[in-house]
Amino acid sequence: MVDTNTPPPPDTAAPRPSGTAGSRAGRPAAPGTAPRGRNRATAGSGRMAALLVSPTLLVLSVVVLYPTIMALRESLYGVKGLDPTTGFISNTEPFVGLQNYADIFGAGGDRFWNAFWNTTFFTIVTVALETVIGVAMALIMHKAFQGRALVRASILIPWAVPTAISGLLWRWIFNSDGIANALLGHQVLWTTEGFHAKVAVIIAEVWKTAPFIGLLVLAGLQVIGKEVYEAARMDGASPLRQFWHITLPLVKPALLVAVLFRCLDALRMFDLPYLLVGPQKNSVETLSMLAQNEASNVRFGPAAAYAVILFLYVFLIALGFVRLLGADVIGDGGGTARKGKRKSRLRRAPATDDAEVPA
Repeated sequence: MVDTNTPPPPDTAAPRPSGTAGSRAGRPAAPGTAPRGRNRATAGSGRMAALLVSPTLLVLSVVVLYPTIMALRESLYGVKGLDPTTGFISNTEPFVGLQNYADIFGAGGDRFWNAFWNTTFFTIVTVALETVIGVAMALIMHKAFQGRALVRASILIPWAVPTAISGLLWRWIFNSDGIANALLGHQVLWTTEGFHAKVAVIIAEVWKTAPFIGLLVLAGLQVIGKEVYEAARMDGASPLRQFWHITLPLVKPALLVAVLFRCLDALRMFDLPYLLVGPQKNSVETLSMLAQNEASNVRFGPAAAYAVILFLYVFLIALGFVRLLGADVIGDGGGTARKGKRKSRLRRAPATDDAEVPA
């Protein structure tokens, strides 16, 4: 009878621990073997994400990318005129390369620089005033008092009014015999050349768009818990310190988004000064008005060059804003948080031990 409990012969090797087939005991598995399933799942998620984003990218390509490319192409062509080789009027626009840009930044660019500084001045002044007034509006709308709904509706009405209607309304107010001169007690020609025309545009723009900033800041105030202010009051913090150390830091992401949107909107200001003061007024002419004036005179090449420069200006402002304040706009730590997570992950990574597992 055979004994089944007989030990194996001495020359038979003991089995190695399972889990690391084909590798030395104690060492990790060869790279590329374990995460195959994970890579396959990641690739599937990437394809699904690309499929979901593709309609948005298609729409953006149609309404943003294609017009930008066509404007850039048009800016390389000149104005129709006499063909120097034939002496006849040309039916096509001649290719002039970068001559339109050279004319803009050359000796004849006084009108461009005037429009550029007007655009920058309007953007800085209006956005600064709108931020202060909008935050004040948000604080008023956030307070609990009788008739708060009526106050909120009345504050948001100017933002809901179309810009064309707002421009005509303020043109009537700033008329020579309008309400503004009646309140001042003397006559000011608001819609003529001069600094008073800039003041009229700034007042009308701030009146219309300050509620937009107030609305976004109010949304940020709604998520702040009351217990935060109760704890601050128990610590003896004054209302001003509560606003500076609690309210303002917590609504900062919403406020920065509102300021960014308003900066981009103010840089392309056209309709309000056009209707309120009028076209071809050096005091209020902006880059958008300059491009429109060139296009209305059938100078499509220079108009496209002005539009391309305005696009680059707006793009650089938006890019700089996001690069400098991107973490605050997103609302998290941004790149700093990701770097901290990466460093902590590296610190937690266990060191591999090359010691052999005894048999």
